[in-house]
Amino acid sequence: MIDIISVSTRGQGLYEFTGAVDRLVSHSEVQEGLCSLLIQHTSASLMIQENADPSAQHDLENWLSRLVREDDALYTHVAEGPDDMPAHIKAALTATTLSVPIHRGRLMLGTWQGIFCWEHRHHHQQRQIAVHIG
Repeated sequence: MIDIISVSTRGQGLYEFTGAVDRLVSHSEVQEGLCSLLIQHTSASLMIQENADPSAQHDLENWLSRLVREDDALYTHVAEGPDDMPAHIKAALTATTLSVPIHRGRLMLGTWQGIFCWEHRHHHQQRQIAVHIG
């Protein structure tokens, strides 16, 4: 089964969409298998991360923004604004695909794990994530 999940973002940050993936897995009726996800963009990424304490997400965002600054004079790809090239670099350094095992019809995520879209641009975006369950 292949489907698309749309995640609306409001600027840089982590946006959890575990519930949407859970619903697709449940509807698929796959008991044992794999759920694969691909974000169909080059300036956002995917992440499995703690979903209980937002400070972990905040710290990750701050750390990556310090690592990949927006004011680097080396960038030539700046036509779409100062966050454009840094967003591509951040996506290259993180994950654009994820795979999560399915066991007994459920994602095998840990107790505090969630699936997130990591938006690297400042402005509102509509991100598409392709999901394969099999």
